[in-house]
Amino acid sequence: MTRKRYLTKSRFILATECPTKLFYTGKAEYANQDLDDSFLLALADGGFQVGELAKHYFPGGHSIHQLDYELALLETNELLKQENVIIFEAAIASDNLFIRADILVKNGTQIKLFEVKSKSFDPTIEDPFANKNGTIKAEWRPYLFDVAFQKYVIEQAFPKLSVQAFLMMADKSVGCPTEGLNQKFRLIKDENGRKSVTVSSSLSDADLTPPILCKVNVNAQCDQIYAGTDGGGDHTISFAKRIELYAQSYVSDLKIQSPVSTACSICEFYTKESDEQAGLKSGKKECWKERLGWNDEDFSSATVLDIWNFRKKDQLIASDRIKMSEVLKDDISPKPDKRLGISASERQWLQVEKHQKGDNSVWIDKANLKKEMDSWVFPLHFIDFETTMVAIPFNKGRHPYEGISFQFSHHVVYDDGKVEHRGEYLNTAQGTFPNCDFLRKLEQELDKDKGSIFRYSNHENTYLNMIYRQLKSGKTDVEDRDKLCEFIKLITHSISGSTEMWVGERDMVDMWEMVKRYYYDPATNGSNSIKQVLPAILNSSNFLKEKYSKPIYGTAGGIKSKNFVNWQWIQFDSGKVIDPYKLLPKMFQDVSEKDMQILCDNDELSDGGAAMTAYARMQFEEMSDYERIEIRKALLKYCELDTMAMVMLYEGWKDLLK
Repeated sequence: MTRKRYLTKSRFILATECPTKLFYTGKAEYANQDLDDSFLLALADGGFQVGELAKHYFPGGHSIHQLDYELALLETNELLKQENVIIFEAAIASDNLFIRADILVKNGTQIKLFEVKSKSFDPTIEDPFANKNGTIKAEWRPYLFDVAFQKYVIEQAFPKLSVQAFLMMADKSVGCPTEGLNQKFRLIKDENGRKSVTVSSSLSDADLTPPILCKVNVNAQCDQIYAGTDGGGDHTISFAKRIELYAQSYVSDLKIQSPVSTACSICEFYTKESDEQAGLKSGKKECWKERLGWNDEDFSSATVLDIWNFRKKDQLIASDRIKMSEVLKDDISPKPDKRLGISASERQWLQVEKHQKGDNSVWIDKANLKKEMDSWVFPLHFIDFETTMVAIPFNKGRHPYEGISFQFSHHVVYDDGKVEHRGEYLNTAQGTFPNCDFLRKLEQELDKDKGSIFRYSNHENTYLNMIYRQLKSGKTDVEDRDKLCEFIKLITHSISGSTEMWVGERDMVDMWEMVKRYYYDPATNGSNSIKQVLPAILNSSNFLKEKYSKPIYGTAGGIKSKNFVNWQWIQFDSGKVIDPYKLLPKMFQDVSEKDMQILCDNDELSDGGAAMTAYARMQFEEMSDYERIEIRKALLKYCELDTMAMVMLYEGWKDLLK
């Protein structure tokens, strides 16, 4: 029996991103670069915990466990015959539309729909969903379209019932009522390998009062979406007609043609080399061939979508200039700013110009880079943090999604060129809030001298500012609070919105900013991520190739390491340096190569998805001591490479300045 094709809420949201995606989704012959294991992403952002916690604010609810659509519908409809009922994962269909509502509460002729999201919400903000002109903010649109679709389906299925729609999210204004609430939600696997959440039998009323999830009525926003006044998407047809179009196209397996746009840059239906070797097809290529008349050779050309931080991409696409070779200098209008190095627009034009001239040489602003480097104080300290935010706090009084710093790595370079991995920190103890311990260990690493300290991007400065605010709030008794706060102010600068303003005497140097101002290698394809910059500079620097193609790392006479022995950072494949991150052991033995790569590289996870997921698994998943030890070893190696990558970048620059 053929399973009926429904437009579900996830497929509807996919179509709001790009209607053409409906044709590719779920088809094994098309490559899909999204995570295969959705539980991994839920682990990283706390989604599985929030979903389970939400149910406990609705005692007496019935869970629909049936996976089969039709059986789930039968069970739900039987329950809805009751005058008053609470249903979890309620299955509701209308014609070719199907949803599973997180929580459905029926009281007589009234239905309340609760869509649970692992997103933080601040109820003290006035009109949080709206822009100044009254339209819906882009960051909220996917969540609100999700619940609007569900409300629409329920109203179509039960026209005599009145439906109220709510989002249920983590309330940032409320402190956790008890200690250890976080640890009462554990991830387990059954004998078939399926993952689910088990809730501790010790979960009590005290754990649930006050609730740390809030219920936000979004009826007004749903009405706005139905009326087409939300400010986003295609309003040439009504919301109802759009749903009808999506449903008919999906059920009939017909492709909706969408125009090429900047949205194509985040399309998941594209192929990597390994996908093509496996015979998979690229939905993105199909679209572009159909819309632009391109052939396979055209796809070897860089496009305007590849230009770093360029905001006029859609304008060029609209004028039918998609290849980077068609971009004019006036399109970029490069202009200097008042800072050392090149401005953002100058860097954009540099990228375009080098591509158009076929110039693959490295550009470096030697004079200004040297001026900056000459100001540094030895020994040089390179640090990197691994952090996360958990939806359900570890400790009483802590708020949802308070930042947690659980790991750092620290490399040192001395004035004679000697390099060593001096220190590291990793706290994966279950249910502990490690920030103060993390900070004390970091201070011990950095207080021996007045050497310059380096980070890569704003992340470390932002998190230390956050810990400063945590300490100043005085929620917990910290004996050395003032000392720790002074240390933070010494090595950071205050961020926008701070009540205090400061610039520390040893304010960290941001190598990411230096890359953007002083250094460009076409091999990075415009990216400034350390994951792209590292292999680029390893391939261009003969000094680095010579030094690190020998097994000198983690040797007594070479470079001291905490986690590697006789390690050779540079290895070659077809004359090219292999990305050092690809030489590291798998962090998870039970995660596919594809999912692991997404966790490591996905920009949405801020290049820390693998570490965040590893930390979450060690916190919430039932696993053996062996698995726990192996994940811990991998975490230490990955973080050590993060700071060693900064060292190699520094050494590469020093070599280029000769």
